[in-house]
Amino acid sequence: MKRIFIACLTLTAIMFVSSCNDYETYAEQTEKERNAIREFIADRNINVITEATFKEQGNTTDVSKNEFVLFDNTGVYMQIVRKGCGSPIAAGETTGVLCRFNEYNILTDSLILSNNVMSLSYLVDKMNVTRTSDSFTASFVSGVMYQQYSNASVPAGWLVPLLYINVGRWEKEGDEIAKVNIIVPHSQGHQSSMTGVYPCYYELTYEKGR
Repeated sequence: MKRIFIACLTLTAIMFVSSCNDYETYAEQTEKERNAIREFIADRNINVITEATFKEQGNTTDVSKNEFVLFDNTGVYMQIVRKGCGSPIAAGETTGVLCRFNEYNILTDSLILSNNVMSLSYLVDKMNVTRTSDSFTASFVSGVMYQQYSNASVPAGWLVPLLYINVGRWEKEGDEIAKVNIIVPHSQGHQSSMTGVYPCYYELTYEKGR
């Protein structure tokens, strides 16, 4: 009996140590996230520019140089692929915005969600956006993000580009809707990324709702 008792204690201790080793603190998770973003930037040969340089360039990023601007206050990296037709959302305006996107988990280097696939092409994501001064609030009305995450909250990272792009519609030949690529840390992401402490990379377009 004594041997059985000692064996049980030993097994319990091993399981406790193992669970402690598997547990990651929030600090460790955020460090892993930062490392993953750094590796992602290096692997994709991204040229990170400052907000000052971005402003000097007329709030543009040179796609031929694979430039992304880093916004220090949010940790979001943004590349403007197309500024888009139409005009920016005006201060005080509330409007519908249609989005198509690919969402990648940077930690696992995998595509986790998209409405650019044929089977979901009818499910364009729609959000209602309100601009107050230079800040934006938004909520999903419908679409893949809303269905997948069961939450109307729009990732804060999705709103960052709205100060710098036009949100219009195709009206004539040559018109193009705005497109950006963004790296979004968990703190600026949706609830699942916040809880799981993982960063996402988005290829994202914006079109004015009808």
